[in-house]
Amino acid sequence: MSKLVAVVYISIDGVVENPAWTAPYWNDDHGKFQHGQLMLSRALLLGRRTYEGMSQAWPKMGSADQGTVKMNTMPKYVASATLTETTWNAQVIEGDVAEAVAKLKAADGEDLLLYGSGELLNHLIAHDLVDELKLFVHPVIVGTGQRLFADGAAPKSWTLAGTHTFSSGAIVLDYRPAERLG
Repeated sequence: MSKLVAVVYISIDGVVENPAWTAPYWNDDHGKFQHGQLMLSRALLLGRRTYEGMSQAWPKMGSADQGTVKMNTMPKYVASATLTETTWNAQVIEGDVAEAVAKLKAADGEDLLLYGSGELLNHLIAHDLVDELKLFVHPVIVGTGQRLFADGAAPKSWTLAGTHTFSSGAIVLDYRPAERLG
């Protein structure tokens, strides 16, 4: 059985939307950390907006390194009710997204990696499908934008499994599901 690992860039005020504000905090250590996570994964799971942004940027990066090659060639599964055609080695998840992801997780192999995709992440958390939640917390207050968890999110507790601090001041908080609250 595979794990579903969600990696989310987040500001200290909870914003996850359009993470261009992360750029000043990116360094070689951050890149190595992300590269390691990517290399442990067999496929990407993305929401439509994240897929559209990444599919425009990554193919233009060529084949400069092993991580770029892996990113561009690995299978991608996109959760979308509106997208009908894909590129970049991707396919749209048809039918019930939670059921489809559960089937993907049931296959043996490396991790499934979810990048960003806040709405999709919330949906999968509500269905107890996320095995690891890696929050890349950046020391910035963005002020406005989509927050990771909207009002009305189902209560759920998590256990801190580890941390990693970067010299830039960003930190990864690695959480695993714990007992459900309530």
